[in-house]
Order: sequence, then C-alpha cells, then structure tokens
Amino acid sequence: MKIAPRDYVVPQGARVQLRRRPTRITPLYRDRDDYQALLERHVAKMSRLQDLLYASTQYAVLLIFQGMDTAGKDGVIRHVMRGVNPLGCQAHSFRRPSATEVLHDFLWRGVRDLPERGRLGLFNRSYYEEVVVVRVHPELLLAQRFPEEAQKDKKIWPARYRSIVNFENHLFRNGTRVVKFFLHLSRDEQRKRLL
Repeated sequence: MKIAPRDYVVPQGARVQLRRRPTRITPLYRDRDDYQALLERHVAKMSRLQDLLYASTQYAVLLIFQGMDTAGKDGVIRHVMRGVNPLGCQAHSFRRPSATEVLHDFLWRGVRDLPERGRLGLFNRSYYEEVVVVRVHPELLLAQRFPEEAQKDKKIWPARYRSIVNFENHLFRNGTRVVKFFLHLSRDEQRKRLL
C-alpha cells in the first residue's frame, strides 16, 4: 500500500482545521513482518537518497517535526533517521531559549542550526514555537526583552507569520528544501498518553 502525499500536504495559504484530520490512520502494513519489510525498503531508499544529496552538495533538506506533547515526535524521528548516515546529518532540538538566544530575534536559532548543502537537517520543534508557545504564554515575549512598543503592537503575530513564510521562501531560493511534519493528537488521546 502506498501513501498518497496529497492527503497530508497542506497547500500554501490554506487553513487547516486539525479536528477534522484523523488522529489515527489505517495501517500501511498487514502484520509485523510486512511492517519490517516495508521499513527496510524505505530505510534503504532514504540511505540512497542521502548519498545523492551528500554527493551533489547543491541542496540541503530540512525536516521539521512539530507536535503536541506526547504526539510521538521522538519515536517518529528515531524511525525516520534509522537508516541515515549520521555523518551527513545535523539534528537540533529546540528547547526553552537560553539567555543568549533571547537576546536575538526569534528566527536566529533556526538560522544558526540550518544544514549546509549536501546535508540533511532535522529540527525537533523549531522557530514555530515562537508563534505557538509564546503566543499562548505572553510572559515569554517579555523575557525576550522585546522593545516595549513592539510588545504592544497587535500586528506582532501576523508579522511573525510573514517572517517565517519569507524565511522559508528564502531557504527554498537558496537550495534548502523544507519538509514540515505536524503530529496531531486529539485532546482525549493526549490525556490518555499523559496519564
């Protein structure tokens, strides 16, 4: 069984209603043996593609994994990276910003940790945290020592969204292909996993 990417891709500018997206999907394999065979084929293909990426040094690939707590980002990353050569890979996990990081603009951490051409980069969370977590917890914006007039500007969030779109367009024009994955859970499923 093949995955139809169009079922999961969100076109640029489209609005997403996560409650209308399934938390669980029909398995792509029949049983454990079928799963192992499928995984081995995909791992081998990823390894070959990584070799081509490394040899060409024309492009970089950045995989961004976002998701709610308990959504399974770490497990998915382990599976995705299973057959990848660690020497051609760069991984970064975004945690609470350090004292140095809060003194820079919100995209700085992402820029600092981008993969160079020929490499595969992986972000466990990303600069998207700055328009999700910081928006929900405005005290974090204060901790960033943002200019006072900017903190009061109601256009701060649309401006940050536009900065992200412009940043990712810039990356694309310069050879970095960004692939974003958002792992979604229903609140009920998240509650079960937390308990």
